[in-house]
This record gives sequence, C-alpha cells and structure tokens, in this order.
Amino acid sequence: MIINRATLQSVYKGFKVIFNEALEAAKPLYDQIATTVTSTTREEEYKWLGRMPRLREWIGDRVVQNLSAFGYTIKNRDFEATVAIDRNDIEDDTIGVYTPVIQELGRSAAMHPDELIFELLAKGFENLCYDGQYFFDTDHKDGDGPVQSNRGTAKLSVTEYAKARAAMMSLKDEHGRPLGIIPDLLVVPPALEQTALEILQAERTASGATNVFRNTAKLLVAPQLAGYDTYWFLLCTSRAVKPFIYQRRKAPEFVAKDNLNDDNVFFNKQFIYGVDTRENAGYGLWQLAWGSDGSV
Repeated sequence: MIINRATLQSVYKGFKVIFNEALEAAKPLYDQIATTVTSTTREEEYKWLGRMPRLREWIGDRVVQNLSAFGYTIKNRDFEATVAIDRNDIEDDTIGVYTPVIQELGRSAAMHPDELIFELLAKGFENLCYDGQYFFDTDHKDGDGPVQSNRGTAKLSVTEYAKARAAMMSLKDEHGRPLGIIPDLLVVPPALEQTALEILQAERTASGATNVFRNTAKLLVAPQLAGYDTYWFLLCTSRAVKPFIYQRRKAPEFVAKDNLNDDNVFFNKQFIYGVDTRENAGYGLWQLAWGSDGSV
C-alpha cells in the first residue's frame, strides 16, 4: 500500500467507524446508580444537594426553600488512551490486526464512567460528600433535622438486608418528616452474588420459611467491586437524582496524529491513534444509599 494523505485518511475513517461501533455496543452499568449531568465549564457546583423540595400548606406568603445551604463542587478531569501503529503495517496492508485494539479503545471509553462511579461507591466510607461527612456515615445531619445513619458494618444476610431497608425507609428531612425513600437496588461484588440472589430471588429461606423479601429490589453484581468482597450497598434509584453524579464535559473523541511530517512518523515510524475525554464523578444524596463494609 502506498502511503499518502488519501491512504491515511481512509485508515483513520475506518478506525473511527470501528471505534464508534465498539463505543455504542458497550453496556456500562453506571447509569443505573448515577445521574448524568452535562458540564459546560471546568467545574460544576451543586448547591442544591442537601435540600429536597417538599410541598407545604400554603398559608400566607410563599416560603422560599434555600437551595444553597451546602456547596459541593466536581472538577472535570482529563482522560486518554493512546496506541501506536507501525508504518510498515500500513505499507504492508496488515492494519486489520489492529481492529481489536481500536475496538478496545472504544469499549474502554464507554466503560470508563463505571470505573469512576464504582470507585466512588467502594470508597464512600472514606470520601466526603456535600455535608462534610463521609458519604456512608453514622452521623449525617441536615439543618435542624435528626442525626441519621446510612452506614453498617455487618455482613450481608437476610436480617441485615431487612435492617438496612428499614433504616432507609425511616429517614427524615430537616423538618423531621419522612422522606419516603424506598430502596430498589442491591449492589454487591461478585463474591456476594449467591448470597444476594438467595435474599432477593429465592422463594424460601434456608429454614424453609417464605422469603418475604423476594423481589423487593433488583440485583446489580458489579465486577468493578472485585476485591471489596464483603462490601454491599442498598440504593434508591427511582428518583430524579440518583445517589451518584456522573459529570461529562466532553464526550469520548477519536483522534489521530498521522501526518507524514509529524515527528512520531519521521523519527519513530509510528502513526498515533487515541481517545480523550473530560469527565468526573461525585456523590449525590447520601439519603439514597446505604453501605456496609461487612467487617463484622
């Protein structure tokens, strides 16, 4: 194959099609537990976190509910992945061997939000959220509301699942009124899949009694939680805001450095292809998540 601008343009277009097909075919999990927010600047401040607007009887003037009691900022980060293709492979028309590599670039770009979100989930016992407490903590407090917990330490079992479910459904707002939260998703690492299935899908318990918690939540087994083998999480994902925030500033873009006069071509005999994106993730409302590290 004669290498000229037209040839390289054709190679780029072919790789871009392969990249986009893999990008679209991937099935990430993050959108089940995270709200996607489109960012328009370097960072976004989420002043509304900590305030869930509630109706009240209209007596006298309207009461304006302040949405800026807390300030929580998510700064966008830059991410990239880059591969090099030897000039000889293009000259010899053997670029087909790179198809899996380009496909993996597309898949990796699509799945990257999973890495961000599930890392936040696993580290929720040590990372702070909007109220200055750990995301999973025993002493959250909004305004004049009660001190409340969304953290456990017990291993996953029917009994502990029931306790976590009851705790979430009993949470109150800053005025002491029930928030009406109903958990609907149990998230576990691969090591706890069998236990979770027995809790949510078995018709009967180990003792032979009717399983009253069957189908009370959906199950999400997250491969990204491998290594956190005792961790488990109960989430409410049915509201407009989910427990986590995925912030996208720039969608994944397939790019190339493939001009014949580029230094990488002249000195190293390599054509460079890659993907870059700007994004980040952060914590939403702690009230919508319960977490246990299973340490007890």
